[in-house]
Amino acid sequence: FTDTMELEFVGYELKEPKYTLEEARIHDASYSAPIFVTFRLVNKETGEIKTQEVFFGDFPIMTEMGTFIINGGERIIVSQLVRSPGVYFNDKVDKNGKVGYGSTVIPNRG
Repeated sequence: FTDTMELEFVGYELKEPKYTLEEARIHDASYSAPIFVTFRLVNKETGEIKTQEVFFGDFPIMTEMGTFIINGGERIIVSQLVRSPGVYFNDKVDKNGKVGYGSTVIPNRG
C-alpha cells in the first residue's frame, strides 16, 4: 500500500423511476429509481484527477401507504425486536391473588 491514490465521494443523484406505481404492478416490476454516485479518483503523485458517475443500483421508493412494490407485489417492512441473551425473570398474579414466579432463558446461539 503506497498511499498514492485517493478515492473521494462527490455526491449522488436519484433519477426518475423507470415505471410508475401502476406500471410496476402491471409489469411485475419494482417501483424504484436508479441511483448514480459520482466519485473522484485523485493520483497524488501526478495530480491527475478523474471524475466518473457510476450506476450504484435501484433504490426502492415507498408508496403513500408505507409499502414497497417489489416484482409487482406489494411488500411491507415489519420490524422485529430481538432480546439480548441472558435470563429474564417475571412474576404474575393469578385470579386468586397468588404470585407466581417464572424465568426465561435466551441463549447466545440456538
